[in-house]
Amino acid sequence: MKKARMTRAFALSVLVAAVVCAGGLGRMAAQQSADAPKATAQDSPKLVEAYRLDFSINELEDGKKINTRQYSMNLNGNDSNDLKIGTKVPIEAKEGQFEYIDVGTNISARMQSRNGQVEVFVHTDISNFAVPQQAQGHDPYPVIRQLKISGSTLAVLGKPMVIGSVDDPNSKRQFQVEVTVSKLR
Repeated sequence: MKKARMTRAFALSVLVAAVVCAGGLGRMAAQQSADAPKATAQDSPKLVEAYRLDFSINELEDGKKINTRQYSMNLNGNDSNDLKIGTKVPIEAKEGQFEYIDVGTNISARMQSRNGQVEVFVHTDISNFAVPQQAQGHDPYPVIRQLKISGSTLAVLGKPMVIGSVDDPNSKRQFQVEVTVSKLR
């Protein structure tokens, strides 16, 4: 009997010691977590949002579309991208010295997300030969037509938005740059 009491007493003392230690460890863990800096929304990793930008460069005459060019790019939120299509044309600046000018279409886009809204910034630069025959020849002084449209707007996802439009001073035509922003996945 003495042995059974001693075994029970020993088991009870081990159990009390375990409870005391566990309580102390729990208080230590609670103290450590209270001392640790609180995690904020800024500390959590942000998911990257991806978008597709579809551009239409429309040529209108008397209010009717007579020509449209389509361009697309994918773009992450808070990032920028460029699209460039064209030809480098050599121009003789001085005798025997050539410089190259770009003739074609350049589109730059940048997106910025703030307060749940997405703002898109677009810069377009479109140029071509005023006299189409100059594109084939090596005229040292080709005449280049150019139009630039830049602007920014809040993106309305899935809806085409006109960034800007200009009238051609040499005709009754108008050019406009339109963008449609779609969220990917």
